[in-house]
Amino acid sequence: MERAISLDHRYPATHRDAFCIPSYGSMGLKSDGANQSDYSTVTYLCGNSLGCMPKSTRNAINKELDAWADRAVESHFRHSGEQQGLTSWMDIDLPLSNLLPSLVGGLESEVAVMGSLTANLNSLMASFYRPTSSKFKILCEKGAFPSDFYALYNQCALHKVDPEEALIRLEVREGESYLRTDDIIRAISDNHEELALVCLPGVQYYSGQWFDMEKITKFAHQFKDVVVGWDLAHAVGNVPLALHDWGVDFACWCSYKYLNSGPGAIAGIFVHEKHSQVGSSDNGRYLPRMAGWWGNNRERRFQMKEVFEPISGALGFRQSNPSVIDVVALKSSLEIIQDFGGINALRERSLLLTNYLVELLTALPNYHQKLPKNTSTAGFTILTPLAEKERGAQLSLLFFPHHDDRKLDTMERVFDYLNERGVIVDERRPDVIRIAPVPLYNTFQDVWRAVTLLNEAIKSIA
Repeated sequence: MERAISLDHRYPATHRDAFCIPSYGSMGLKSDGANQSDYSTVTYLCGNSLGCMPKSTRNAINKELDAWADRAVESHFRHSGEQQGLTSWMDIDLPLSNLLPSLVGGLESEVAVMGSLTANLNSLMASFYRPTSSKFKILCEKGAFPSDFYALYNQCALHKVDPEEALIRLEVREGESYLRTDDIIRAISDNHEELALVCLPGVQYYSGQWFDMEKITKFAHQFKDVVVGWDLAHAVGNVPLALHDWGVDFACWCSYKYLNSGPGAIAGIFVHEKHSQVGSSDNGRYLPRMAGWWGNNRERRFQMKEVFEPISGALGFRQSNPSVIDVVALKSSLEIIQDFGGINALRERSLLLTNYLVELLTALPNYHQKLPKNTSTAGFTILTPLAEKERGAQLSLLFFPHHDDRKLDTMERVFDYLNERGVIVDERRPDVIRIAPVPLYNTFQDVWRAVTLLNEAIKSIA
């Protein structure tokens, strides 16, 4: 514990007070009466699933509710808070163009706020997945987040392509817990003549693996007409990205995890400028898309003409006017990230936290470097790559032995033990617990407490 306190003094969570951290009382948990009270904060290590709420979010939303009350529809053009620098609803999402690009390594013109994650993935594939009789295959992963798989599978069906033939689903090697980059590269090479799209996660939701996005993207682009798109749900706000420089064709993400913008919050897209620029030399040509009026020429949007003039850049891929409440919630969080120092500062502190977490976990007596053949004794292994360059903030722990009865299953019992004592992590059945120290608000003492209680939980089972 003393070392955790020392590390917190040396590398403090300078922006922890900017967030609402759940308490024992608010979570409906009993405090132990000695070190905690109902008002004590729990150990929240679940920002990879839902980030904590910034304290500034409530005020940001209330100002928009005031504008709705004060001027109703007129707030689209004459916001009642203009004197305080607030943006009229017509352009409510545009200020985010100054805050988001640096998080994904894109130009301002390549990034837009819109929709939700899977809706955006489907929308972008409508533009970028254009199968032919000879090039129709999609390289993805077996074990992808189900929503991604459903989208990929049905995109094939919508194009009258047999998904079973079109989807190349990469599997982790037997006895291993994450995909090797070499296996991805080999699959691209072996299938390049029929390959139309590579679509993978930046950070894998289950294992926490951070893919070598640059290497994969650049290798795939050696081959004619191969498009590369990324699902960055677990990568944005977590790891540094350079989508423009890497030549990524498109990407999409949600913002309720490491971007702390609230449950079901507005998402975002990246479209490389080589696909999204519209100029006079194009004679009106543009990449076909799922279009809507918010992607149309801003100056003529309200003329209601039946002529689509897409805005140049990613903004031209927007469809509907964005939720004002969602946009300002995201903005309040992005401003905290900017004040913290941006993604590189986040990454630096994140590595300190996760390295400390790895150090403590691997020192426990019930830790196994690999899944043992005999799993009759309670223990765990780490699925996530231990190399820094291959992971983000999340570590995924696989517990054993498994039992179909929840009351007897190791993972379920460990999860319940932690939860009842105020350590909030998440479970991925059948046997995985994910732990994610978020550099914006988590402390080294959070990490120490989580590992200490995890050790107690396994001992209690043994």
